[in-house]
Amino acid sequence: PPPHIHMASPDLVWQILRSNSSFMVKRDGLALSSEPMNLMNKHSFKYSGLANKKAVGLEISGDATRSSLSLSVKAVNKRAPGKSVGKLTLKKDFRRVAKAITAATQGGQYRADLTAAALARLTKLTASVKPKKSAPKTGRRSRK
Repeated sequence: PPPHIHMASPDLVWQILRSNSSFMVKRDGLALSSEPMNLMNKHSFKYSGLANKKAVGLEISGDATRSSLSLSVKAVNKRAPGKSVGKLTLKKDFRRVAKAITAATQGGQYRADLTAAALARLTKLTASVKPKKSAPKTGRRSRK
């Protein structure tokens, strides 16, 4: 049998990353994080994609006409770090993408506590890609 690889516990990793992280940004009294697979961009253990064994991330790619969401789920594959993140491309409408995200986070008891955060990020990402409506013309009315 292959030897077991023991990594550091998530609590120990968070203790190291808590005060020293290249992804941490302190702004206006808030500690924010730009690390991958951090849904809320908050510098906290719950949302950390580096410290947790199970993490969820949402990214958008493309422009307003052809955009696609990619749902990233961290798998436990310590021997092959390149394969440790599973990506799923979501190109359907909002309702079906939301259902797929809910199934990925709650189904199989993966990280049910991140379902609301993932759906909130989905709402923000889809709103940022939608083309903005132009304001109606405001001109002078002709006098009668």
